[in-house]
Amino acid sequence: MVLLAVFAGVGLVLMVIGVYSVIAYTLSRQTHEIGIRMALSAESADVLGMVLRMGTRLLLLGIVAGLLASFGVTRLIASQLWSVSSDDPLTLCAVVAIAGLAACYFPARRAMRVDPMVALRYE
Repeated sequence: MVLLAVFAGVGLVLMVIGVYSVIAYTLSRQTHEIGIRMALSAESADVLGMVLRMGTRLLLLGIVAGLLASFGVTRLIASQLWSVSSDDPLTLCAVVAIAGLAACYFPARRAMRVDPMVALRYE
């Protein structure tokens, strides 16, 4: 069981690193667009919402794929879980959703601090 917990932790860390890197790369490519939005009076909360919506779409696709896969191997999961139903979607995806949104939040904070003049001169 300890080995299973270690692999689950490593999988969670890899998921967080993957989501963070995809969002950070996408935002680095959109620096000019974010600068234009900020110059046209977009608030920091608007930029934060844009980034979190983009990350949430990616997370929802991953959660749906993970739920479908977990329902496919329900018998194996049922033998490994205690006091939790093997087909409880809330339990199966809550940690992934929280960790994924945290991975999206940090690049979003960096995007909120984009100076419009620097971003417009960038390209």
